[in-house]
Amino acid sequence: MSYSAPFDVTEARQVSPTRRARGQGAYAGGLAAEETVLRAYQRGGSRLLARRFRGRGGEIDLVLRDASGLVFVEVKQGRDFDRAASRLRPAQMRRIEAAALEYRGRYRDADFIDMRIDVALVDGQGAVQILENAFAYC
Repeated sequence: MSYSAPFDVTEARQVSPTRRARGQGAYAGGLAAEETVLRAYQRGGSRLLARRFRGRGGEIDLVLRDASGLVFVEVKQGRDFDRAASRLRPAQMRRIEAAALEYRGRYRDADFIDMRIDVALVDGQGAVQILENAFAYC
């Protein structure tokens, strides 16, 4: 028995050139925002361990090590800091936390390694605002 879709599947998957360009622009903007945030952390003495770590639970934009331990950073960009912050949802926060715990679990003495999850906001002009240990307040 064969299945015949009621519509042309190839047609349904086509993306308009405008939408594709917007998506590519957003992706490039996200990479640029991550790079800007990374430089800010490196100026403070942090060392990059991973970019876009994907665990079973979710993805983390930047994983860093500083004097206090592991730092997991979620980068959000928007026209202004408020719009950038509004893009972080509770479900995404849970996925980021699960991925951070998974990453930390790779270390032999994981229970003794301090960690925090920061949110780095990037506005339309490229300014950065870092909210350290941001998930502790949610």
